[in-house]
Amino acid sequence: MSAIGASILAHLFGVLAIILLLVWLLHYRDGIDYDSDNGSRVFNVHPLMMYLGFIFLAGEAMMAFLTIPSERQMRKFVHMTLHLIAIILGIVGLCAVFKFHSMAHIANVYSLHSWIGIGTFCLFGLQWIFGLITFMVPGAQGPTRARVLPWHKAGGRALLFMAICDAETGLMEKSNFLGLKPYQRETHLVNFTGLAILLFGVFVNFSVGFR
Repeated sequence: MSAIGASILAHLFGVLAIILLLVWLLHYRDGIDYDSDNGSRVFNVHPLMMYLGFIFLAGEAMMAFLTIPSERQMRKFVHMTLHLIAIILGIVGLCAVFKFHSMAHIANVYSLHSWIGIGTFCLFGLQWIFGLITFMVPGAQGPTRARVLPWHKAGGRALLFMAICDAETGLMEKSNFLGLKPYQRETHLVNFTGLAILLFGVFVNFSVGFR
């Protein structure tokens, strides 16, 4: 499999995950509205924003060096910009879940899902700042960048899979909260969403690894 082939499959599974997630949230879970008085609709902002930011856009940013037909400096700019948008979406997603917990009088940051999520968010932000200083701000020496680049790439791939792990635990946690039963259509939908998210990450990793 080539890097281009892996990136095509990554895009297919990434878009499929968005479609499945929207079907779940809009058809089965009351819709999406941050300003609603309905706590469920407020909560639904969280999974959508976190997937779009820390998984889909993060993966797109990693593949930007392969998929953007432009000079390297422009691809670096797209890479950093997509990650910055991911951080902004992540902030909105975190605010949504904290707002929902406040509305429902639920404790914050008590589950494995939340621990992984907060850790991933913090490390993601540090990785972005580190990349900005090292690769975008003039002044860093070429040999320094060359030594740091493998660690930056490895860190980005690790953070993508931390985000995917967090998404999978979040889907299972929400399924348990909702009391979904085996063989329900909604249960199957959640499972297929999780599989699409996982396969998106796998093929992003392949596309970056083959390059």
